[in-house]
Amino acid sequence: MSGQGSAVEGQASSAAPRFLDITGRDGAVRRRPRRGTRAGVMARERQYLLSADEDLMPLVGLGDAAAFAVLYDRHGRAAYALAYKLTGERQAAEDLAQDAFLRVWRSAGGYRVGRGSVRTWILSIVRNRSIDRLRSLASRRKTQEKVEAEAPISQPSDAFAETWRNSRRDQVREALSTLPPEQLEVLELTYFSGYTQTEIAQMLDLPVGTVKGRTRLGLKRLGGYFQTHGALN
Repeated sequence: MSGQGSAVEGQASSAAPRFLDITGRDGAVRRRPRRGTRAGVMARERQYLLSADEDLMPLVGLGDAAAFAVLYDRHGRAAYALAYKLTGERQAAEDLAQDAFLRVWRSAGGYRVGRGSVRTWILSIVRNRSIDRLRSLASRRKTQEKVEAEAPISQPSDAFAETWRNSRRDQVREALSTLPPEQLEVLELTYFSGYTQTEIAQMLDLPVGTVKGRTRLGLKRLGGYFQTHGALN
């Protein structure tokens, strides 16, 4: 029994545990233990419930499916919500959240505590994947714009308007990348994930005043960035 457990925990895989449904159509967090995996994994999950995210990451790096499941339960909904906020598309948000957690499963060993919380790291993966997707779509739109530009038009096309909006998003995301992790975390949760400051304080186990302070400092730093690099227009 113990030998089998250590084999499961010590063997990393290139794919996420098959008993996990990474996303649901409604973005809900769902897990479906398969026959033969339920008892051992669920027992370890209960053991890990009180463990800090930072303590679970090395276990995920060793292929511990139960540790991965606990992390997913904690952060899966926020990952989906952020992806949906950035893309506005349910299917794209599902795909991006799944891709982010696959990377967590495969690259947990690369996580470093000094770079921010596990939640911030996961959400940064979602954000970066979303940005990559939006840039890819923008590239396709540029091709479409060239076609539209060949014919005279009396007013800006829908494609042009959408590209302009996306360029503003890219400016904001570039500015966000300059923030310290603790300020970036609260701004992401506030403006991308839609949480209130009270909810963020409960989520991060911080005083509301600390959340407000980090938000204020983050916004001030963003203002300085745009003064230096040019304001949005």
